[in-house]
Amino acid sequence: MRLALYQLDMAIAALRAVQQLKGPADGVLRNFFRENNKLGVNDRTFIADTVFGVLRHFFSLKYITGTTIPRLLILAYLAKFRGMNLRELKPFITEAEIKQLIKIKEMELDSLPLTIRTEFPEWLVEKIQAKMLDTNILALGLSFQKQAPLDLRVNTLIANRNDVLTRLSKDGIDASATSYSPIGIRLVRKSTIQSHEMFITGNIEIQDEGSQLLGYLLQPKRGEIVVDFCAGAGGKALMMGALMGSKGRIYAFDVSERRLNRLKPRLKRSGLSNLFSRWISNENDIKVKRLAGKVDRVIVDAPCSGLGTLRRNPDIKLRQTPESIEEAKRGQEAILVSAAKLLKPGGRLVYATCSFLPEENQEIIENFLAAHTKFTLLNCAELFMQQKIPLDTGMFLQLYPGEHNTDSFFAAALMLARND
Repeated sequence: MRLALYQLDMAIAALRAVQQLKGPADGVLRNFFRENNKLGVNDRTFIADTVFGVLRHFFSLKYITGTTIPRLLILAYLAKFRGMNLRELKPFITEAEIKQLIKIKEMELDSLPLTIRTEFPEWLVEKIQAKMLDTNILALGLSFQKQAPLDLRVNTLIANRNDVLTRLSKDGIDASATSYSPIGIRLVRKSTIQSHEMFITGNIEIQDEGSQLLGYLLQPKRGEIVVDFCAGAGGKALMMGALMGSKGRIYAFDVSERRLNRLKPRLKRSGLSNLFSRWISNENDIKVKRLAGKVDRVIVDAPCSGLGTLRRNPDIKLRQTPESIEEAKRGQEAILVSAAKLLKPGGRLVYATCSFLPEENQEIIENFLAAHTKFTLLNCAELFMQQKIPLDTGMFLQLYPGEHNTDSFFAAALMLARND
């Protein structure tokens, strides 16, 4: 696709809006496209890919340009990381910019400081070096600079994976079975899958493979009472409902009514009849307390830094701070304690985050177990082995994009002692 001046100008305007950090980049872009509704599909694709490309390489671009001016960041990104020929850019740029881009193209990225090459802010580099001693920080940083694949989950209530793969192939969509999730599908290339009949009829949902694996750690059974404590838009609740054959009850709790509203059309497509969404004011809401001691299984996908989703949400590294992580930790501890009160004796709780920081993960679990001695830690690798899932990351589930090609997820499985 040949670059047009208006596309460059619109990408610059979009990046300028995102850089104000008034909200997640994907939401800012959605608003930007609504306000500029005459842009075509190719225009939107170029703008979104360019803005997210700049965000993925933000610290490198800032270093090699010496600025955060949107125009120069985008030009440097297109020339250095997108591989665009300067002849393509020449009609749109000044002689001074051409000279600067020539120098940028000649720069060796390997010579940049480690903290720049990782594309992590300095405070995060310090945390990783202090708390994740065995981690190859450069490899970790580089793994988050790649685009994430698009994963689908087959709704096993009404479809099976082989049939879905056959249909997608017939329709010219390259896809393959995921490596770990028994009901996951990975698309080879980007696709407007939301307009496909299989999506519209509820046969498939968009869900990262790592997120799907959390459902298999919980292992909900038909007829049980299950709570998705921080349900968001309900992806995991929908999966658990299908695993339960729509038998039993699932309560999807969340403090955001807006997020829960996004569950409604998904629930309608799914064919489930056992899922009930409930808005709660906080983790101690009366709707939560009414279920104390009555629940078989609880999943807590706790609000966190979101650093494990940097491939999809690279702006997070610009929006998070050490202070915001401390605040998240206090919330994680409170939510875990409240969720644990719901369980029956012998019940299972899965605590999860999309973060790789031990202070949001292992440390939260260690502190909880020290204060709640009736809970024991289950071995995640053994739980997967029981279900013939070929994944062993030890006692905890710990996924990384470089090793598993998923978002970075952490999970721990806990069991409340039986009254024997």
